Amino acid sequence: MIRFYNGKTLRFDGGARLTDEEVWTDGGRIVYVGAPREDRPAFEREIDLGGDLLLPGFKNAHAHTAMTFLRSLADDMPLDRWLSEEVWPNEAKLDAEAVYDLTRLGDLEYLSSGITASFDMYIHNEAVAQANIDCGFRSVFCSALNDFDKDVENIEREYLRFNSLHPLIGYRLGIHGEYTTCLERLEYLAGLAEKYEAPCFTHLCETKAETEGCIGRYGLTPPQVLDRLGFFRYGGGGFHCIWMNGDDIELFARRGLYAVTCPASNLKLASGVAPVEKLRRAGVPLAIGTDGAGSNNALDMFREMYLVSALQKVTEGDAAACPADAVLEMACVGGARAMGLDDCTDIAPGMCADLVVLDLRRPNMQPENNIIKNVVYAGSKENVRLTMVDGVVRYERGEFFVGESAERIYEKARAFVRKIGA
Repeated sequence: MIRFYNGKTLRFDGGARLTDEEVWTDGGRIVYVGAPREDRPAFEREIDLGGDLLLPGFKNAHAHTAMTFLRSLADDMPLDRWLSEEVWPNEAKLDAEAVYDLTRLGDLEYLSSGITASFDMYIHNEAVAQANIDCGFRSVFCSALNDFDKDVENIEREYLRFNSLHPLIGYRLGIHGEYTTCLERLEYLAGLAEKYEAPCFTHLCETKAETEGCIGRYGLTPPQVLDRLGFFRYGGGGFHCIWMNGDDIELFARRGLYAVTCPASNLKLASGVAPVEKLRRAGVPLAIGTDGAGSNNALDMFREMYLVSALQKVTEGDAAACPADAVLEMACVGGARAMGLDDCTDIAPGMCADLVVLDLRRPNMQPENNIIKNVVYAGSKENVRLTMVDGVVRYERGEFFVGESAERIYEKARAFVRKIGA
């Protein structure tokens, strides 16, 4: 058992709120949240927070983790050229060993950013799963069915395998995007969703050209096409969700679909700004993702949170838009629910012990006029003191505990980049 005490605890039961409760974990679960007790059991470790903040880990609700090898390699290009000239040709050189090593590199960045789970869409999923298991990192995969897949039925095999493989691994149905997936394959995935009564996810309305192309093909926007096919009958959502009209937003609200915004990547690729405040006002559930390091180029939830809020304030012309507490809830709770991690949404007995300690005794966190606003508007990775996943400390004060040295993981990533001549 591990005890966290003498600090502040951020809870989300009915909205973000701060308490001075201590927290006990046992194995991978939280077993006590409350006032200090005299009848304490023997603990394996007692962590004196010294006034620091304990909160549920951030959830990266859209990622291509192994794209770390493309960081700063394919920059300053529009999305279509970025994909066709840099991403797809270089990804064709990946093998399972490289994806394993590159995923572990991404996991290190997540842990040092206070991220405890990722919603990952990539290739060589066996290697991705093993990398996350070996790092002790939680990940839910999203299939990326498209017209280039040679074995369409592998999606169903992966769905069954990865949803029963390991407690840290899950799987959701999805396509890469409407624009890369023919009607026959869209119908196939909708059939799988019906068979398993499962939610579906996809890149959605990421660019103006993508959305206009879909309207040209079907006379409907991407959300409307997919909904008519039964894609969203059992829920799900979209990644990016920039070029959505009022009918699309109403559809998302009615279906309870998750809109996952990725502001840094969308800005860098000049894709646009998602209408997050309009979605929020309509009652659409929201989450935040980093996208991949090839387009972001960081995997940093602090930067994403700040951008989510600040972009809505300027696009809405309203400084009150997208307040800090709502954004923090998107990062900690919304992402978990989008991934189906309903036991990772709060600090409460029975919840997973996926926890982060933020150092409040840094200049950017002082004075403590409003801690929640400090985290969203002033926070950075320098404040991440400790990250715990499934009850195990995986990062603390600059050190990683993932079964292999960080320098060894870095060198393997560098070796792969040298190998492909990137």
